[in-house]
Amino acid sequence: MNEHASEQAAENLEVPEHLEYSTEHVWVDRTVSPALVGITEYAADQFGDLVFVDLPEVETDVRAGDEVVELESAKAVQPLVCPVAGTVRYVNRDAADDPEIINRDPYGEGWMLKIDLDDDQPELLTAEEYAAVVRNS
Repeated sequence: MNEHASEQAAENLEVPEHLEYSTEHVWVDRTVSPALVGITEYAADQFGDLVFVDLPEVETDVRAGDEVVELESAKAVQPLVCPVAGTVRYVNRDAADDPEIINRDPYGEGWMLKIDLDDDQPELLTAEEYAAVVRNS
């Protein structure tokens, strides 16, 4: 893909305003409790079709920066780096059973974790800041 086509693809990606983002292409929804965590549409597009998702156990304590989920596609195996600290309360078993849910609906049915947050002020980007990161990558 040429640079212009790549930029145009980044421009057309969905970046919901109510979510917060990490530079590792993970989104967090702190408007609900426990907070939802998943990968962005950009990350899902970069992976291609996911074939396997390895989720942590419920009640696992995580710190920001921990590799908490392993995602596998035909292209690569990649960890999801958690941008927040807390305790995993729920995992999306549907996504583990059918990883393509993440590709089809990364901001909806494709969520991966629900975490009770420890830190009220995680270092996350706004939708606008994250969109700029994607445009520049």
